[in-house]
Amino acid sequence: MNPHFAYEHLVTFADTNLVGNVYFANYVAWQGACRERFLADHAPGVLRNLYSDLALVTVSCSCEYFAELQAFDLVSIRMTLRSIDLNRIVMGFDYFRVGNGPGQLVARGAQTVACMQRVDGDLIAIDVPQELYQALDAYAVPGSRR
Repeated sequence: MNPHFAYEHLVTFADTNLVGNVYFANYVAWQGACRERFLADHAPGVLRNLYSDLALVTVSCSCEYFAELQAFDLVSIRMTLRSIDLNRIVMGFDYFRVGNGPGQLVARGAQTVACMQRVDGDLIAIDVPQELYQALDAYAVPGSRR
């Protein structure tokens, strides 16, 4: 099994639509929550720099859905590093319904962020901060570009 950073979320009624399944946009929101939790746990200096001149700009995100989640399902969002190229980071996200027995893959997504620095009101591309690079490297999938 590939190493991954996991964030668990208990689905609530607030996450669902009138039909009773999880609204599609929540999966993307959970990518952001997973990414932020990763920063808090593994790159706190990067997180602090977001309050000054660092910006992690989401340039793309996606999600494919395989099965529905409903209220009170426990979902494990598992983040991996797919690639780092100059100032861009591509992360993969696998969503597993967990509980009794093996987890069920219910969705798969990806997100690309660009590392930028705020300079005089503009955003300038910068290399991935070393602390972030090192933290993400532990979660690289085999064959990923770094």
